Amino acid sequence: MFSYSKAPYRYIAKYKNGKWEEGYLSQDANVVLNESACVLQYAQCVFEGLKAYKTRDGRIVCFRPDCNASRMKDSAIRMAMPPYPEDKYLEAIDMVVRANREVIPPYGDGSSLYLRPFMIGTTPVLGVKPADEYEFRIFASPVGPYFDGKIKLRVCDFDRAAPNGTGNIKASLNYAMSLYAIADAHAQGYDENLYLDAATRRFLEETGGANIFFVTKEGSLVTPASGTILPSITRRSVLEVASKVFGMPVEERRISIDEIGGFEECGLCGTAAVISPVESIDDHGQIYRYFRERDFESSFSWKLRTYLTEVQRGERVGPEGWMSQPLSNEFESLCLPSGVCD
Repeated sequence: MFSYSKAPYRYIAKYKNGKWEEGYLSQDANVVLNESACVLQYAQCVFEGLKAYKTRDGRIVCFRPDCNASRMKDSAIRMAMPPYPEDKYLEAIDMVVRANREVIPPYGDGSSLYLRPFMIGTTPVLGVKPADEYEFRIFASPVGPYFDGKIKLRVCDFDRAAPNGTGNIKASLNYAMSLYAIADAHAQGYDENLYLDAATRRFLEETGGANIFFVTKEGSLVTPASGTILPSITRRSVLEVASKVFGMPVEERRISIDEIGGFEECGLCGTAAVISPVESIDDHGQIYRYFRERDFESSFSWKLRTYLTEVQRGERVGPEGWMSQPLSNEFESLCLPSGVCD
């Protein structure tokens, strides 16, 4: 199950007087804020999500953390926040993974250690403006699969992101906008919403928590191209694997809502979703079904998922630089801000 379970250690760094202070590990999961903190009043918050895995031979690895570091920098800039240095970000990921090594799920059970880096504006504000002080944190949580089985989507009547807005960054406010819609979708028996572009409501964007892709009957992979969707690291990896490993023709283009009935396969991809099969999309009563001529386990989507998860679990050597291993799997002395070392 994909839900929060507190791990022992998290990383904290604070931005004051125009610079980032040295970060540290802490066992305190609480964040203490002024009631007028910028994050509470004006949602100045960005975040990331990535996973650490145990491999068959006992190593602990992370999947493409450098890409998460780069994307968080882009998100911070767009939200008028000081980016956390990418080298420090990767060091912090390493520290959190090593410190929480005892709660990383074992190899082979389908679970992982989810890592949630996030940054918030902490300055008390009342007028609308960016904060002057910030806090960067990374916490960890052992998790299971995000989706269980095939997914039912509905075309949503709400908009997720506006043109020239923040849809292409990982800002918390994007997800806040989807909460009412996802609660309503669940109440109606759907697993997720499929959003259309806000300008024309003709072209596919993404779901509330993952990117979407399709596979044609001929075996081509097609995924939406849009300036208002999040550039998923999993999606980027899927496109590379499809093209370079399996030789599939790949298209990144605008996909009209009128086209969705013509595809053979449909899937969601993301850090939490990995690659999850979509059983159907309901467009206001018109239901389109997928995997009609081949089941998921014999599909192109399954081949892509299998390759990706084998790389993540260390069962297969993937493209160079995809798997980042903690600097040491040994747990060194870790000092808390009080100077007490555990």
